[in-house]
Amino acid sequence: MPHPLLDLPPLTAGRFASIERGVAELLSTRQDVVITQGEALLPLEACIRSGARPGSTALNVVTGPYGTTFGNWLRDCGASVVDLEVPFDTAVTAERVAGTLAAHPEIDFVSLVHAEAATGNTNPVAEIGEAVREHGALFMLDAVASVGAEPLLVDAWGVDLCVIGAQKAMGGPAGVSAVSVSDRAWARFAGNPAAPRRSYLSLLDWKERWIDAGRAALPHAPAQLEMLALEACLDRIAEEGLPSVTARHAAAAAATRAGAVALGLAPYVGRAAEAAPVATTLRAEEASLVVAKALAADPAAPLAAGGGALAREMIRVNHYGPAASLPVVRASLTALAAALGAPPEAALAAAESAWEAGGAR
Repeated sequence: MPHPLLDLPPLTAGRFASIERGVAELLSTRQDVVITQGEALLPLEACIRSGARPGSTALNVVTGPYGTTFGNWLRDCGASVVDLEVPFDTAVTAERVAGTLAAHPEIDFVSLVHAEAATGNTNPVAEIGEAVREHGALFMLDAVASVGAEPLLVDAWGVDLCVIGAQKAMGGPAGVSAVSVSDRAWARFAGNPAAPRRSYLSLLDWKERWIDAGRAALPHAPAQLEMLALEACLDRIAEEGLPSVTARHAAAAAATRAGAVALGLAPYVGRAAEAAPVATTLRAEEASLVVAKALAADPAAPLAAGGGALAREMIRVNHYGPAASLPVVRASLTALAAALGAPPEAALAAAESAWEAGGAR
């Protein structure tokens, strides 16, 4: 029998374009927006392979695992890469970025991750964007984990390429993503003979066949369910109000941090100002074992051990999208308390106090 989620009419070009406009509004940008039909690694790789080439020099800021991935792609494209690495338990400063740019005037491309959900840090993009703008390089930002969770002002911050995904603070699926593209970025892509063409990675194909053609006919059939989910995410954020959404994520982060400290767990990111609103990372011996015990107490708690070697020392508490709520924070802390054999009352009280101080509804 027919299923309402499967028996859908084709997505029209007009509706696809309206979803693009919704993304642009979310990003506070007048730039072109391309919605890509896949997880956010698709537009991230497309941006690098379109913007980097032999003879170019890229500054790759590494504050987590994705920075390492970006550096590998940049080198694959033949670019010379200057890696600016900082410990994963902190954030990069605009002063360090500016100093690196000054020491390497040949840099013409900068890649940065806004918030690292894997490590729990977030970087000061506004100040970094000012340094990059003064230098004149093209600025690519991975905002997959920050969009909807903290302020993101693409045009005001001078971001030329801003990649987002729906699966974190937007509360949607991982199968759809988007990128805003400045005029400077389009010109750079067009001048790069190695930029992907006739390829799923080709942003230039989307520009020529969709944007420049007046958005009258879609180049191919979109991933319809994911597009409708992205539209629903945008509608939900608009209904709640973006300031309220970001305040809720900030409150969840503050509440989780306060409750964890009350349990005797030290934050992995030492300075609260450098901690991402989407996930709180904590230091713990035998972290993977602690997480396993916590999940045995509450299988629904949004907890995970750190990836790779970090599994021995890091616990990640995810609080994004619908999980950026006081009940979910309480559940996570209660599960951690059970794993540690500690009473939860002090942690819950600290979390509630921090949540109320954050002013979230």
